[in-house]
Amino acid sequence: MASRSKASALRRLRTEQSNRAAIDLDRKSALEIAELINAEDSTVASAVKRVLPQIARAIDVVAAALRQGGRLIYVGAGTSGRIGALDAVECAPTFNTDRVQFIIAGGTKALAVASEISEDDMRQGREEMARRKPAKRDVVIGIASSGRTPFTLAALKEAHRRGARTIALTCNRNSPLERGAHFAIVTQVGPEVVTGSSRMKAATAHKMVLNMISTGAMARLGYIYGNLMVNVSPKNEKLRQRAVGILQRATRADQGSVLHALSKSGNRTRVALVMLAADVSKSQAASALKKTGGHVRNAIAVARNR
Repeated sequence: MASRSKASALRRLRTEQSNRAAIDLDRKSALEIAELINAEDSTVASAVKRVLPQIARAIDVVAAALRQGGRLIYVGAGTSGRIGALDAVECAPTFNTDRVQFIIAGGTKALAVASEISEDDMRQGREEMARRKPAKRDVVIGIASSGRTPFTLAALKEAHRRGARTIALTCNRNSPLERGAHFAIVTQVGPEVVTGSSRMKAATAHKMVLNMISTGAMARLGYIYGNLMVNVSPKNEKLRQRAVGILQRATRADQGSVLHALSKSGNRTRVALVMLAADVSKSQAASALKKTGGHVRNAIAVARNR
């Protein structure tokens, strides 16, 4: 009886409904299929736009946590977990930070191989979150299109119990995940072209939201200067060339001066930027960055007024 009740509740979710525009999907031409999916995808940005105030709130909450030395931890299962992992992993090379992390049901092997049974494992959700020891300085975002994935619910509840700030990211209103979080971001994208396939519009919406949250938080922290990723760590030739280009655009210095500053800084892009912009030594630039919590624009101002 309980399983029938759960199945009935799942079918009532908007993301599980049949999309009328796609009823005859298997009878359409390749171009018609592409046009239909494109038309449905074009509605995702509007769904995200409707929750911009909640996204802005999340940006401020995450920025405050990171400023205090806390972490942003994404948790999800299946596609939702992979979307969280993608954003977390990309924050390292983009912003040179290890404080955006992820938990996925089934562990990292689930990034490449589906682990559906893990999605229902509440015990594993609690244990995986407990291993991260979330605390008051941390923010945990639970991602689940349905808003009811057991693994994610249990993980978010454990984070909440330990004092972390919790945010639900889902596509269905009034879900258990929303009720279990401090607040929610609900991107109502509606039925998928392939019924129930949340790897489509739901996943696209959630990737957009996570990009906004992580990028917005890093901008608020001053890890971006203008729109330049000045925290990038030049660990290979491509990133070194990118760092050189960033420094030239930010300071209008010639290539020789940029290469010299980058070398003197120990290949730390933001230190080199402060050196060039404020005309100070490596130690003075590093000191200014330390005083401002790594906020590049503020560090330049401090260094100039030394």
